[in-house]
Amino acid sequence: MDLFAARRATSVRTSKSIFAGVLFFTLSLSLQAQTPDDAIALEQQGKLAEAAEAWRAITARDPGDAAALAALGTVLSKEQKYSEAATAYRKALATNPQLPGIELNLGLAEFKQGHFTAAAVALRSALAQDPASGQAALLLGMSYYGAKKFDSAVQYLAPAAQANPENAELQELLAQSCLWAGKFSCAQEEFQKILEHNPDSAQAHVLTGEALDGMDRTEEAIAEFEAAAKIAPHEPNVHFGLGYLYWKKQQYDRAKQEFQAELSVDPNNAQALAYLGDIAWKNDDADTALSLLNQARKFSNDLRIVELDLGEIYLRRKNYSEAKVALQHAVKLDPTRPDAHYQLSRLYQSVGEKAGAEKELQKVQELHKKAEENLVGKMANSPPALNPPQK
Repeated sequence: MDLFAARRATSVRTSKSIFAGVLFFTLSLSLQAQTPDDAIALEQQGKLAEAAEAWRAITARDPGDAAALAALGTVLSKEQKYSEAATAYRKALATNPQLPGIELNLGLAEFKQGHFTAAAVALRSALAQDPASGQAALLLGMSYYGAKKFDSAVQYLAPAAQANPENAELQELLAQSCLWAGKFSCAQEEFQKILEHNPDSAQAHVLTGEALDGMDRTEEAIAEFEAAAKIAPHEPNVHFGLGYLYWKKQQYDRAKQEFQAELSVDPNNAQALAYLGDIAWKNDDADTALSLLNQARKFSNDLRIVELDLGEIYLRRKNYSEAKVALQHAVKLDPTRPDAHYQLSRLYQSVGEKAGAEKELQKVQELHKKAEENLVGKMANSPPALNPPQK
């Protein structure tokens, strides 16, 4: 390499070093220049990304600045970056657990992500810090609903609904919570309020009927379902619910008509097929019953009435292996009901397994008759999901 080339290479390296140093110095000055006032000003101007970077610079200089971490969480929440916001809030709380308002903000960030159990933990702390916070109480009730802790949801949603009688969504949430908590009188009362505002709501009639059925007011429940069927004859599950109530009253011909009407709306409704199969079995039409029950089984493998009836039919036909599978599945689906245990004892007697028969009979004697089933849980597998608003 000649002298000129060597000097040129040295000059390039020196220039790069100087540029890197200047860049580092400039960035350092930029970081040092960020102050809380700068970050607040950027946020007020709607420059959320820049405000977040400013708060990050501030917290990088002082990781123990709980207020700055909390402010970062607020800006990130405004950007709908709820996971990052929750992380910032947790760091703020770890630094200063007494910082006011952070538990509420953390609970809201978790709630917006659909992390209902985590939200409830934070919101309980927020409410302990400020028992008068209506926002914390309402969010806690909604979080309990989302986490399917309906008893707890009622505790917090009831006062909120009472304070906001015109909030239809809140009234609906409370009514659903009462229904799924088994507080049927509460549910009936709340759904009745909804019907007063909207008497043509088929859904409200259906849910009122479910609540009435839960209180053993089956005739009134039938009237509500009939009203729903008149308003919305093609609404899924309406005819099934009405058919189930007739089935419960042992009015099998009317029940059959409603189950068939449900299948005209939804040909794959497993429960309608199952109860039609049960009616056929009760009428001693085993062939029709088998066909309908096996159709229902294709769509759902967790219907106890299907397994119990199939077990009994197979047992009568001395198909012991199939009977055993069905009856054991029925027991698994609900081990507290004695009827499947009794049929198993008959099966074991038929095949000469005396020990098994005695064991099942003992279970029958130990079990108390379970309260009659109601419509809640049959109309749908779960209550309506809570979809947290993202804005």
